[in-house]
Amino acid sequence: MKTLYFLLCFTFFSFSISHAQQLVSGTVKDPSGAGLPAANVLVKGTTNGTTTDINGKFQLNVAPGVILEFSFVGYQTKDVTVDSRSTYNITLDSGEQLKEVNVVGSRSSKRTAVDTPVPVDIINVTELATRNGQVEITQLLQYAAPSFNASKQSGSDGADHIVPASLRGLGPDQTLVLINGKRRHQSSLVNIFGTRGRGNSGTDLNAIPVAAIKRIEVLRDGASAQYGSDAIAGVINIVLNDHTDGLVGGITYGAYSTAIGSGWEEATGETLYNVEGKNRLDGKDKSFDGETTKFDLNYGVKIGEKGFINFTTELFSKAKTLRPGFDWRKGYGSAGVEAFNFMVNAAAPLSENTEVYAFGGKSFRDTNANAFSRSSYADGDNRSVPSLYPNGFTPQITSNITDVSVSTGVKHLMKNGWNVDFNNTFGLNDFHYYTKNSNNASLKDASPTDFDAGGHSLSQNTTGVDFSKYFDNKAKGINLAFGMEFRTENFIIFSGEEASYALYDVDGLPITNPATQVVAFDSNGDDLPGGSQGFPGYSPENEVDRSRTNLSFYADSEFNLSDQFLLGVALRYENYSDFGSTFNYKFASRYKVSNDLTFRGSISTGFRAPSLAQLYYNLIFTNIVNGESLPSLLSANNSTVTKSFGIQQLKEEKALNGSIGFTYKKGGFTATVDAYSIKVDDRIVLTDNFDASGLNIGVDAAQFFANGADTRTQGIDFVFTYTAVLDNLSSFNIGLVGNMNELKINKIHNGSLNEFTFFSPFSRAYLKAAAPDYKMGLNLGYKYNKFNANATITQFSKVELQDFQWVDTPATNQAEADALYDVATDVYKKAMTVDLNLSYQFSDTVSFTIGGNNIFNKYATPQFDGWTDQGGLMDSVQMGSDGAYFFGKLGFKF
Repeated sequence: MKTLYFLLCFTFFSFSISHAQQLVSGTVKDPSGAGLPAANVLVKGTTNGTTTDINGKFQLNVAPGVILEFSFVGYQTKDVTVDSRSTYNITLDSGEQLKEVNVVGSRSSKRTAVDTPVPVDIINVTELATRNGQVEITQLLQYAAPSFNASKQSGSDGADHIVPASLRGLGPDQTLVLINGKRRHQSSLVNIFGTRGRGNSGTDLNAIPVAAIKRIEVLRDGASAQYGSDAIAGVINIVLNDHTDGLVGGITYGAYSTAIGSGWEEATGETLYNVEGKNRLDGKDKSFDGETTKFDLNYGVKIGEKGFINFTTELFSKAKTLRPGFDWRKGYGSAGVEAFNFMVNAAAPLSENTEVYAFGGKSFRDTNANAFSRSSYADGDNRSVPSLYPNGFTPQITSNITDVSVSTGVKHLMKNGWNVDFNNTFGLNDFHYYTKNSNNASLKDASPTDFDAGGHSLSQNTTGVDFSKYFDNKAKGINLAFGMEFRTENFIIFSGEEASYALYDVDGLPITNPATQVVAFDSNGDDLPGGSQGFPGYSPENEVDRSRTNLSFYADSEFNLSDQFLLGVALRYENYSDFGSTFNYKFASRYKVSNDLTFRGSISTGFRAPSLAQLYYNLIFTNIVNGESLPSLLSANNSTVTKSFGIQQLKEEKALNGSIGFTYKKGGFTATVDAYSIKVDDRIVLTDNFDASGLNIGVDAAQFFANGADTRTQGIDFVFTYTAVLDNLSSFNIGLVGNMNELKINKIHNGSLNEFTFFSPFSRAYLKAAAPDYKMGLNLGYKYNKFNANATITQFSKVELQDFQWVDTPATNQAEADALYDVATDVYKKAMTVDLNLSYQFSDTVSFTIGGNNIFNKYATPQFDGWTDQGGLMDSVQMGSDGAYFFGKLGFKF
């Protein structure tokens, strides 16, 4: 109630002090004097604006002294200060400074979104975030980009804290992320247990505050020849805010409905937890949970005439959600997060032809996720110390995630017309685990309940120099670019406290000599397990400190051979200190049939180097199978255990990409359709569990990273948009975006190992479930004066997963596999969600938005047999597993 009272008071206060409004009108024209329909007229730094009608005319209520920004694709943007006049007739000049200039996919400054030879989505985050309840980047992109997929995981150890995301159905580590065109470091986390993207290390997109972003460019095409490793599926380039209009901020509050309907317990025949907000793990009855609060501020000022500095700070808090789960999974739901993010973006001219720039920031998140529950000792579970937890317990896997980045550089225009960009970018991701509400059973009553479990970190430093020049007088225009890059990477695993990983003997001493020490045992004479329950800590034996270097050279060119025909060629050579060199190429072309219709296509090779985490990550952890624990070893690629199973040293993944499509634009209508095929050989996968009970290393199973599969992914992306101006005050827009995707496994490289143990149908289903077979979104928007209404309808395809019966009774041949398919296939039927938000611009300084995501509270199809991957009654597929989310957002500007 205090939060609501504050929001109402703030809104009234800001509305009261807003300036008196005046009506301005006029016409926006091109250099020939013709009116420009659908040109943007915006009060700079706000969402208050309109678009011109079919004759280029506009009307808008504004306060005196504000700056009106006039823009149209292909024309130079013009700023005009409102004075005593009521009529403004504006002419926009054609020129080089296009409204939607792409950094990603083309190094030419002459390219627009529908003008590129490869598909690029440009997402205006500044505009989208003002009228959307999504508070993180992965959520925004999930519903804005056709082939992007991400959903929050549960019961997946580290993946509960960093959301794995994919593009075109490939792995999280097969999409390269750039900030302002510079390579972003990956997370140190490798996804292992119960999650999409198993065996992959992606980039932590949510470490970047939404308020710091101006736009996001999503290149949906292979680009390794242009940008290097990881760009097999495409590239996501995040362009930071550079506005200098003072202070812009927002306050968002929202929560998830706990209503899920009745009949769940009757269907399972068991007592369930967290049904309809009752019988919850936290002991509270709730109609809403996952309470989310976000406060963000963005401030920008000029440095001289052409420089700027822009700061963003963000405070973010989200409580856990709890959804239906069995006795062994009382805490099923998404993790809680407390976060602080900071970002800065700056540039300053040193002279007419030289500019220095810098950007970077820091993110800190304190996260908390529930692990699988442990029953009481009285119920036969000796993982519980009865004096500490007489009724059993649910461990909490918490983490402190620190993400730091800084990039600095100098841009210079040489006398001969060549542009030079010299840059150094450093990034660090540190992931520190703390296991709470737990115990080390082998310590019995002396066990602590909170443990420092250690963690891992990844640092990356990239130094590069780029040269580019556009030749107007050659053919119809030629752009040439070349450069080099030197990158260093370092991966570290650091150990936790002794009690988090050790197994103790009957005298309370850690086992160091199993031949002479007796493991602590219970009253039945059974050995007690060691390590912290939920997430066992990293031991000194797990510690790693490994580095490598990479040197690369590239050349990138675009030839406008005629007004209609463009040809792009890119070449790249890279040499890694740990596995050798690669050479990749890309050819891309575009042909303009008319001013409205363009055909385009590309073919390229690509690669992804094995990450340091995939090479050296190792851990003894606990798999949970139908409520029972299975001690398992993930063995490092260079270990003797790995070699004894015949697993070879990891090498790079190799890709062949092809795409063909067309773009069409007429008036307010734009269409892009692109088909693609991506063949990836030697994909790095996480194998299934091999029997390791005879190795005398304290585990029952072992698994490894291996170049285990060849795949082919084929699909089609489409984006259709239409914008119409109804009159001077109202307009509407319609957008239909979609992706249809199919991934096939062509070959499994199991060598002499059993194919079903090496990479079972259970793991194959994970690989295929990185994206639904299709995802389609219908976006509807209507604006009248200061009122905006927006709706998004998203359709997800059916998803099939194989459940944990494959782990409990693993198949070793085709006959056993066929029998398991009949009982172990979880089918999630196709599903549709609806998002709706309404916003009103009270003044130039204050706006308010109210709405909901998944407003009809749609869940994935429940599975009642208790074998789901994540332990709840459903896995986190399609729209996730939290249900409906309702929010209110106050936006302000000073």
